[in-house]
Amino acid sequence: MSNFLYLVTFIGGMVSLALELAAGRLLAPAFGTSELVWSAIIGMILLYFAIGYVVGGRWADRSPQPQTLYTILLAASVTIALIPLISRPALTLAARGMAALNALQVGGPLLAVLILFIAPVTLLACVSPFVIRLAMTDLGAAGMTSGKIYALSTLGSFVGTFLPNLVLIPALGTRRTFLLLALITLLPGIVGLWRSARRRARVGVLLALAIVLLASTDAGPIKPQARLIYEEESTYNYIQVLEGEQGTRFLLLNEGQGIHSVYNPKTLLTGGTWDYFLIAPYFNPPPQTPEQVRSLLVIGSAAGTIPRQYTAIYGPIPIDGVEIDPAIVRVGRDYFDMTEPNLHVAEMDGRTFLAQTTARYDVVAVDAYRLPYIPWHLTTVEFFQEIRQVLTERGVVAINAGHTPDDWRIVEALVATLKQVYPSVHVIAVPDTFNAIIVATVQETSAANFDANRRLLRDPLLARVAERAAANLVTIAPGGMVFTDDRAPVELLTDALVLRYVLGTP
Repeated sequence: MSNFLYLVTFIGGMVSLALELAAGRLLAPAFGTSELVWSAIIGMILLYFAIGYVVGGRWADRSPQPQTLYTILLAASVTIALIPLISRPALTLAARGMAALNALQVGGPLLAVLILFIAPVTLLACVSPFVIRLAMTDLGAAGMTSGKIYALSTLGSFVGTFLPNLVLIPALGTRRTFLLLALITLLPGIVGLWRSARRRARVGVLLALAIVLLASTDAGPIKPQARLIYEEESTYNYIQVLEGEQGTRFLLLNEGQGIHSVYNPKTLLTGGTWDYFLIAPYFNPPPQTPEQVRSLLVIGSAAGTIPRQYTAIYGPIPIDGVEIDPAIVRVGRDYFDMTEPNLHVAEMDGRTFLAQTTARYDVVAVDAYRLPYIPWHLTTVEFFQEIRQVLTERGVVAINAGHTPDDWRIVEALVATLKQVYPSVHVIAVPDTFNAIIVATVQETSAANFDANRRLLRDPLLARVAERAAANLVTIAPGGMVFTDDRAPVELLTDALVLRYVLGTP
């Protein structure tokens, strides 16, 4: 088999997997990156692979000519280049449906966009069986030949697994990543046709010029939205910064269902969930004073809302923030004034940080959950034991968790899990939201402690938040599921919660 066919095999495998990963980033601004979305992508792509293997084998037997293979590459490149263009109307419709939580308006476009991938993935899957047919000149070496081709295709897929998210999308963006993948697919097709059918090769050259022209144009915002002042595709997320009335800025990620940070230079309190992290220490036995809050760890610090509030209320205490996405940290500094000198942000996973730190904290805030995105490994008994190891004698952990009006199973499970580690757990239902703040304490505590401490507060902002919290303390019935590192079906609960709410089923 010629070295050129080896190259074609490698490129076919690489682009196939790169398309699968790029599909996830294409869909993220409209549909998010939940397990449901990724399952749909992987399942459909595998189905297209199966179709392509069968079609490619039959096609190769009927037309075992190199120019047919290279023409397939040309056709695949065209369909790849068209994906970001054709998918845009469907993604726009889906984004509106997601904002309105309309299941039909979300599900229809999702299916339509996934169907768009049938042509390029099926055509690319034709490459390996076609190359095997062309290379099969000695039946005695059929096994060795097939093995080499499968190995090269798989090696290409290995490269394609890392190429989009780690290199291309952060550097070029999703749209230009698809166009570059189209160009990579097209070039061996042009070279091959130039050697075997030059008339067809001229068509390929024209296609290459068209793709380069498309890549050089500005397609505008990825997800047009009123008051958008910044957007970015990072290695982990699609990031948006919106500026509302009176200069308030909001950090949105992926499909934009949850607000991850809020900033207004004129006001400290947000009126939302973040405010309630401030009063977590006051469940401790009285008297609990602001001076006793001397350190804070925030897992999921995002653009710095909680550190900013803690610095303003408790002074320049040492604060460690943990945020896995460096782009979000940069956005926090550029757009949310996350410049407190007492704040140190570690760009890593929360459990990795806990395993490395030697510091001790009076408060640990976990703000890493946003339905339907709950990192399961940050919900388990073992995780909360690791937090317990870094808490002081009067330490508390406060967690932001989601629910719907009729489904508190996530909150119930987290409460049950926390009770395996901490003697007392309290829950505040944040008014006018689908959020609850869960507070667990190292010492045995009670709601009466909180009531006594809040009456001693002199800071008017703290007193206001504490009064709201006291009015919204709720009792969680026992019997919730306990999450462990071995078994934490968080995705099962979150997917069911979201689907029930969207579909309006009891």
